[in-house]
Amino acid sequence: MTDNSASKLRDRLAQGRIVVMPGIYDSLSAVLAQKAGAEALYLSGASIAYTQLGRPDVGLVSMAEVAQLLTLIADRVDIPILVDADNGYGNALNVQRTVRLFERAGAAAIQLEDQTLPKRCGHLGGKSLISTSEMVGKIKAALDARASDQTLIVARTDAVGVEGLDRALDRADAYAEAGADVLFIEAIGSDADMRTVTTRYAGRVPLLVNIVEGGATPLLPASTLESLGFSIVIFPGGAVRAVSRALDDYYSSLMAHGTNAPFLPRMNDLRGINGIVGTEDLLALGKRYDPDIQPAFTGETKQ
Repeated sequence: MTDNSASKLRDRLAQGRIVVMPGIYDSLSAVLAQKAGAEALYLSGASIAYTQLGRPDVGLVSMAEVAQLLTLIADRVDIPILVDADNGYGNALNVQRTVRLFERAGAAAIQLEDQTLPKRCGHLGGKSLISTSEMVGKIKAALDARASDQTLIVARTDAVGVEGLDRALDRADAYAEAGADVLFIEAIGSDADMRTVTTRYAGRVPLLVNIVEGGATPLLPASTLESLGFSIVIFPGGAVRAVSRALDDYYSSLMAHGTNAPFLPRMNDLRGINGIVGTEDLLALGKRYDPDIQPAFTGETKQ
């Protein structure tokens, strides 16, 4: 990570327009999101669990697995990445190691939450929390550990679903006082509660809101969320839910027909995927260093 990536995100937040962060889970999803016009990306821990492990978001993904994936993604796209670091994978000392590792791997912003181990998806029931004081210590540890003061530390509280909105706001106040750059109050359940949150922190600290299809928070468009006072909206698992539906349909079609012919209108062919991943451009770059490199196969055959 360079200061430039984190500074770019800070500058963008200062403009006052909401930042829409699509959720990603690998380099291909990151490339496609950037191609669609995304200004920043959200590397979702839940989406990593779904795609890499085929498991639910219940704290099974490790710090090293996220860092390895982040390294690959940051090498491929050039827009800021906010990384879901769960609860820092342990105590305050683990948080410091996580921040150092993720920052080196390419994170412009790092999100930490106040759940206990093992954690679970913020829109599931049965969550439990660490104390406010322990989370404050984790935030301070993260701030001390970051190599650049431009790297944003996002503090998330899951207290709404456990202790209620008032207690969640008390926790968020403490996290802001500890120095968190962005506040993330998870699973806000209504438009009215959203207004309560944004009114409380207007002009004080940027707010992030999480939109989960089928989750607790109303599915409001970014323009409405901006008017309410949110600075960032993330769609962490939307891409995986879309891809899982597409793959379900694809595999069902293939096994039913024994061919991909019926599914072709819903697929990229060889030329299409090569265009997305930049095959021709990369081979052209390689040819500068090795003139014997051959052109890419385009998918066409000679008659």
